[in-house]
Amino acid sequence: MAEESAVRLAVLIDADNAQPSIIEGLLAEVAKYGTAHVKRAYGDWTGTSLKGWKEHLLAQSIQPIQQFAYTTGKNATDAAMVIDAMDLLYSDRFDGFCLVSSDSDFTRLAARLRESGLTVYGFGERKTPKPFVAACDKFIYTENLTAYTVTAAPTETTKLAPRPTAAQLKQDTALVNQLRTAVEAASDDDGWAPLATIGHILTHQRPDFDSRNYGYAKLSDLITATTLFDIERRSPGDGKPAIPYARDQRRRQDKKP
Repeated sequence: MAEESAVRLAVLIDADNAQPSIIEGLLAEVAKYGTAHVKRAYGDWTGTSLKGWKEHLLAQSIQPIQQFAYTTGKNATDAAMVIDAMDLLYSDRFDGFCLVSSDSDFTRLAARLRESGLTVYGFGERKTPKPFVAACDKFIYTENLTAYTVTAAPTETTKLAPRPTAAQLKQDTALVNQLRTAVEAASDDDGWAPLATIGHILTHQRPDFDSRNYGYAKLSDLITATTLFDIERRSPGDGKPAIPYARDQRRRQDKKP
């Protein structure tokens, strides 16, 4: 795939099912994966329930797509969003889609887009049904997008969600097993694995894996906090930045005579 900045993304937002307060953080997150060439928000804009969206639509150049609610209790917005997604898919102009909703109705859409070879990023609340989460290549919980704000200094952020202690992290058997499995899968003969590869494996194993779920902005911070892994940085040379590697501490014990 092309460099991230050249990856063309379509961002489709179910405004009936998402909060306008997430938009700034959402688009910042989308920018990590590519460029949003299309930004559309779907809903019935003639009513009052979406009035909080107006300023965000204007500020972020998001196109509102009007969809009247034809029948009470039926969500016509979902159908409109699916139709547009398929039209965009067949235009062959995009490398991936960002589907913003906590609604399981988009599970089949995500699967269909992936079947066509496109990358699908899902965005929704923690209540999002697991089938929709699993249907995406990566799923980001929107609570993580509003858990902290960036200050004037780019390197400074306010505190994320409360962080568990090292002891609490070690007691999280599911987390420890996921980390150890990913490190082992990406490791060389000495047990060292590039952190970037570990992250890719974790996402493939569980699309909603995110270090921010545990209060850490970076995967390296989460892995270090468990105190179960060794971390080192290796310089590739040619003035390039050092690359972080991790190793299960049990592999260190294995090397002892």
